[in-house]
Amino acid sequence: MEDMIKGNHAFAEAAIRAGATFYAGYPITPSSEIMEYLSVRLPEIGGVFIQAESEGASMNILTGASASGVRCFTASSSVGMTLKQEGISHMADSYLPFLAINVVRYGTGLGTLDTGQSDYLRDTRGGGSGDYRTFVLSPYSLQEAVELIGHGFDLGDKYGMGTILHTEAALGQMMEPCTFPEMKKVERRHGSIDGTYSFERISPLYRDRRQEAIDEKAKYDSIKENEQMWAEESLEDAEYVIVAYGLAGRSATGAVKQLRNEGYKVGLIRPITLWPFPEKAFDKVNKDVKGYISVEENATGQMVEDIALTLKKTIQSSKPVYMFANAFGIPTMKKIKADFISVRNGEIKEVY
Repeated sequence: MEDMIKGNHAFAEAAIRAGATFYAGYPITPSSEIMEYLSVRLPEIGGVFIQAESEGASMNILTGASASGVRCFTASSSVGMTLKQEGISHMADSYLPFLAINVVRYGTGLGTLDTGQSDYLRDTRGGGSGDYRTFVLSPYSLQEAVELIGHGFDLGDKYGMGTILHTEAALGQMMEPCTFPEMKKVERRHGSIDGTYSFERISPLYRDRRQEAIDEKAKYDSIKENEQMWAEESLEDAEYVIVAYGLAGRSATGAVKQLRNEGYKVGLIRPITLWPFPEKAFDKVNKDVKGYISVEENATGQMVEDIALTLKKTIQSSKPVYMFANAFGIPTMKKIKADFISVRNGEIKEVY
């Protein structure tokens, strides 16, 4: 049976259903309802809820929880996620999995409380020091978010990596019907700290860093090959392909269907994994496509760079890439359709 539920509450409940028993975080709008929900819900199942003194402290607490082998997670929004980056980098260095829910709000620095997608480049590039990546998953509905949270935990455990659920303010604040999975019991991760002595665990300086770099490259190559996720519409005969994720992708899905009904040959790629970026989706596009259009909820365009980089690797390297930035809100279907017509009429210059 579907439950009508608020987005932030759905994220929290989905994590619990996926077997997470430990949360540490710090309140920040528009993600604070996640903490409020968990402060009551986690004790009900015998889990641990901690409101830390800061964003950085919450990430350091998560380091200990993950090292102990439990499924653990945190949540924040944009600038709060920035403050977690040092801890995320340390966890990457120790191959410790976690889930971080980023309820993105638009803007630089403290930003605004408007919904947005202005954290794309930071989240997909690894925002802390060093040479690492995290999985980045982006849902376009609450139901998809519920499903991706369980998948994100599984990916983290499989590869020894962090996972970021890259949502946005509007998704966290909206209400939709959701179906939740049954409660999942997860055993402590094999090889976790259990109080026994281990020279390898306490002596990271003795690690073979050169070999680790080689192994990491191989791991990331394997992830790029096997873990890409996307949704698509009408790519086989598309003259133009719109690329959009999250709630912009939701609007774009409707816009493409309307444009097809009006006789325009338009396709859609909606990335679900922002990292690894779904390069394989572009292999399915009509070879005679005339161009790609990136639709984003930010001021300058960020995902457009990954679209251009992906095309550079293919025979479509000469195809133009256009970009429409939509700061302070979700682009409507009407706006996306109007932007497409302006591209088709040659009124807009390509970005790449």
